[in-house]
Amino acid sequence: MTQRPSDSGPSPDAIRAVHAALLAAYGRPPRQRLGNPLDGLIATLLSQNTTAANSRAAFAELKRRFPTWQACLDAPVGAVVRAVRGAGLSRVRGPRIQAILARVAADQGELSLDVLHRLPARGAMAYLLSLPGVGPKTAACVLLFSCRRRVFPVDTHVARITRRLGWAPGRATPEAIQAVLEPPIPPGLRYALHVNLIAHGRALCHPRSPECSVCPILAYCPTGQRGEGT
Repeated sequence: MTQRPSDSGPSPDAIRAVHAALLAAYGRPPRQRLGNPLDGLIATLLSQNTTAANSRAAFAELKRRFPTWQACLDAPVGAVVRAVRGAGLSRVRGPRIQAILARVAADQGELSLDVLHRLPARGAMAYLLSLPGVGPKTAACVLLFSCRRRVFPVDTHVARITRRLGWAPGRATPEAIQAVLEPPIPPGLRYALHVNLIAHGRALCHPRSPECSVCPILAYCPTGQRGEGT
């Protein structure tokens, strides 16, 4: 089963077929749990354009140096920059983290984003997108992983694989792909499909030299069938 790229996204049958194949290959992800949305937001910001190991280490170092978000907000910006150096782009990330904390404190009267648990999904997304430097993927990750909302973030792995599947045009940005893919994906499938697409991107569907010969979703991937996954 293959599908041409479409501005309307993949068919329900295509989605369910790929979802089932990924479940068979990678298993069902651990159940979602409610988390701390502010922690989740800062951790997600640190994960951009770096490895998972680097972002985890940078977040742990940030929390070690500043046990509370108030301490982080009150610190000299240089101290925050040094704390997140391991994630890269620290001269951008440090000031951005403090700008977000200042905005949250002003809006909420406290350094907490627990309001996201109570807001409607659209309102929660809109508020996150209003924060400095927060884009659609980051906002959706916070809602998915910290608030258990049924959204579908598109990171670089998900974007690459869904382009290869023909679920989105080849030149579409992750933001455009997220807008196209979320509506047709059944809400109950979004979490597991997102997590397993990332697992697949890390394991086999690499940016270069993907391992198509052992791909569990090759039957649904026109790019892999043509041998063009480079």
